[in-house]
Amino acid sequence: MRVPQFMVGFGPTIWSRRRGETEYGIKAIPLGGYIRIVGMIPPAEEGESRRATRMRRFIAEVRGQALNDVLPTDGARVFYGKPWWQRIIVMFAGPFHNLVLAVVFFTLMLTVFGTGVVTTTLRSVPACVLPAGADKAADCTTPVTPVGKVCATGQAGCALPEQSPAAKAGLRPGDKILAVGGKPIEPTAFDSWTVVQDAIRGSAGRPLDLTIERQGQRRDVTVTPIENTVYTDATSQKTTTAGYLGVSPLVGFARQSITDVPSYLGMVVSGSVQKLVQMPQRIPQVFQAAFMGAKRDANGPIGVVGVGRISGEVFALQKVSALEKVSLFFQMLAGVNLVLFLFNLLPIYPLDGGHVAGALYEKLRGTVAQVRGRPDPGPFDIARLMPVAYVVAGVFLAMSALLFVADIVNPITLG
Repeated sequence: MRVPQFMVGFGPTIWSRRRGETEYGIKAIPLGGYIRIVGMIPPAEEGESRRATRMRRFIAEVRGQALNDVLPTDGARVFYGKPWWQRIIVMFAGPFHNLVLAVVFFTLMLTVFGTGVVTTTLRSVPACVLPAGADKAADCTTPVTPVGKVCATGQAGCALPEQSPAAKAGLRPGDKILAVGGKPIEPTAFDSWTVVQDAIRGSAGRPLDLTIERQGQRRDVTVTPIENTVYTDATSQKTTTAGYLGVSPLVGFARQSITDVPSYLGMVVSGSVQKLVQMPQRIPQVFQAAFMGAKRDANGPIGVVGVGRISGEVFALQKVSALEKVSLFFQMLAGVNLVLFLFNLLPIYPLDGGHVAGALYEKLRGTVAQVRGRPDPGPFDIARLMPVAYVVAGVFLAMSALLFVADIVNPITLG
């Protein structure tokens, strides 16, 4: 395929040089880049309606601009003239390089520099059990209702909080959990505390064997988690009923094994997909925070300005070591590339995923025609999706502008 332009950035050209048939250059707005391939939009299909409507005139104009790039010498070197599988390779190449960079950066972060982890060393062992959402004034010496409301002694259902199973079993701050149910775990692995937490939450009312290390001595402890109301995760206000032990972990910083990289990537990809799916429902809250004075959701989306602000705050912290700052830098690079990979593969035109979806549809359409004994209908006319492309581009620009404003007037900070 002939490529007349290879540009870094968008907008007016600042500098460019031609090498062979391609112009390489730098644009004024450094927010990405592009290559221009000849023949991205095919000629009109035979039998296409000639009836003049505003939409058809618009599509014809876009098609004409695209075909103006095609020279008589291009021959089969146009995008639409290539087989469907070659077009998929070309359009998948960009996102795939983002994925490769994400894997490389995550691998460096995990195995060379290290990353923040929730260890299996116990930071605290509360003496009693208070349900999630309990009154701030509630403590182990204050009578409470079953839902954690402070009450007066003698009222129905009012009693002192129950002693925590961890305290009852003799666990202490500083104890390091080495095994759960006889299964060894690495105390500083990125997912070890998740294993411990899942085992506790799934063992309400049943004995659970733990192997701990205390002052260099290994010992076995049997605990029996009780049923309690707990938060579904650390960033949510939603609650659920699950097994509760009454311990909190110590946060640390440690290198991970190269064998941990695939599972770590799987966890990050899963979380990123969930965040992308949740993006539309979080936008109204960002709008309210930007223009109506609402409190900004600390777990909501942020833009380039927000990422820069939080990064600056982290790098300015004296208690964060240089190694942790370098690790954070690579983590941000990896995260950006991973999000670009997932985002660009959305089956929406004009994203790369939209072109991939168009090529797959073309193949499916051709296969159905072959089975029915009909002629191949030829390239899928992606020009018909141009109105969709402009709507999508408008939505992306509006979202970017909204995040830009919100990150300035009501930013998310470490505080």
